[in-house]
Amino acid sequence: MKDFDVAIVGSGFAGSLLALICRRLGRSVVLIEKGAHPRFAIGESSSPLANLLLEELSGRYGLPRIRPLASWGTWQATYPEIACGLKRGFTFYGHRAGEPFRSDPFRRNQLLVTASPRDEVADTHWYRADFDSFLVAEAQAAGAEYLDRTRLSHLEISPDRVVVSGQRANETLRLKARFLIDASGPRGFVHNSLRLPEITFPDLPATRGLFTHFEGVNRWEELGVAVGSEDPPYPVDDAALHHVFDGGWIWVLRFNNGIVSAGVAAEPWLAEELCLSDGEKGWQRLLARFPSVEEQFRNARAVRPFVFVDRLAFRSTEAAGPSWILLPSAAAFVDPLLSTGFPLTLLGVERLANAIERSWGKPELEKEIASGGVKTLAEADTAALLIAALYASFADFELFAALSLLYFAAASYAEAARRLGRRQLSGSFLSGDQARFGPALRDCCARAIRIGKNGRSDEERADLLSRICAAIEPLDVAGLSDIRRRNWHPMEAAPLLAASYKLGATPEEIEKMLARSGFWTEPAAISSQNGKGCYSG
Repeated sequence: MKDFDVAIVGSGFAGSLLALICRRLGRSVVLIEKGAHPRFAIGESSSPLANLLLEELSGRYGLPRIRPLASWGTWQATYPEIACGLKRGFTFYGHRAGEPFRSDPFRRNQLLVTASPRDEVADTHWYRADFDSFLVAEAQAAGAEYLDRTRLSHLEISPDRVVVSGQRANETLRLKARFLIDASGPRGFVHNSLRLPEITFPDLPATRGLFTHFEGVNRWEELGVAVGSEDPPYPVDDAALHHVFDGGWIWVLRFNNGIVSAGVAAEPWLAEELCLSDGEKGWQRLLARFPSVEEQFRNARAVRPFVFVDRLAFRSTEAAGPSWILLPSAAAFVDPLLSTGFPLTLLGVERLANAIERSWGKPELEKEIASGGVKTLAEADTAALLIAALYASFADFELFAALSLLYFAAASYAEAARRLGRRQLSGSFLSGDQARFGPALRDCCARAIRIGKNGRSDEERADLLSRICAAIEPLDVAGLSDIRRRNWHPMEAAPLLAASYKLGATPEEIEKMLARSGFWTEPAAISSQNGKGCYSG
């Protein structure tokens, strides 16, 4: 039996990153993987907050080789051999079954939210086969013991240690550690070993997923269906592209190796109607329902088998206990919509790393671990509530777009607060624990879900749109309330400068922060704000 400080089950990006951090903190680590790298995985689209967290973790724990992965420009300059995709923002198009997409003059069937001012500082899609392999190698180089092709079958827990056992290469394996971290994903090793109950998120549909990787997917912008008289704030395909419709949505993520990740998350009624469990045949039936999306995939070829998941959403009743913790990715999964998985997971990595750094070997560690587990589940619940409201609004794209701004307001505010050194302002994920925004967020989502179930009157819809506008106002530092943008939200400095007081900062502090973060190549001209207003319905 080998003895370690920390045992980590699962060598995806989160498990490997934590192994690397624990080694930097002087802890002995074993990283246990049931498969082998490189391997296929979804959960591929990053976000500004996720990349900022990766940047901060790299700086705090001395990981200079990880830091370049926090933006497109430094990634391409440092690791061109690691495939990834350029993500300038979030692109959404609303579709109706049987109808080709047509651009609306008021852009009421599309939403574009810019995440970066230029390619060099843009976010990325992570081609997980390459990305995860790189992090595993980094953890090994730092001294973590890595055991792949290992099937764990038994877990023993006591207050001061854990023992895991299983099989590797037809031999019995038995390991002891002072602390166990589960990074093995939903319904993973610890959840199953401890027989932790699984519960559902209230009001979130029991969505089903079908996905794979493709070659030959046409660029949406080249189909001519969304072309207007104005240029969009970024190339619409250089983003997380979402096709939204009643009952579900399709994602399209492009990597720089010619691969495109695409799939659908669908409510049960739609998944059954299309027989998505049939795999490729189900996918073709889905495309046939939406002519413009079908045209985008006309020349596409799947490069690996389709994966069908009967239950996407998952929530464990517990996320931590004496000597163990589930990372957010193992404690809960909501939906790929809005790319919430990466920031949720990295916030959990940050909390756990800080606890190990501060309190290893001290009685306080157990309390910090328990608190982290509670926060992990609370943040997942907040994300699930918003996603449930968005699903309830898929058939009303204007309402869907407005509700989405609750996410973008909270995310942009959190990023700005962290970059200013005021992370306490943003609180937990989506600012769900803020005294003003948290209740307003929950109220707007509950109203949207109720409207989705019971139908709506024009008065109820208008009232909800007004409430959404009022909810985002305290956190809106990106000009999201400006109706003159007509659902295209560029990255501008003027709204942030004008809203500096919301962050407890001066305009001069904002300018310096923008310069540090690469917003400007030079702190020069400031674009004027387009106008003010709010969603009126």
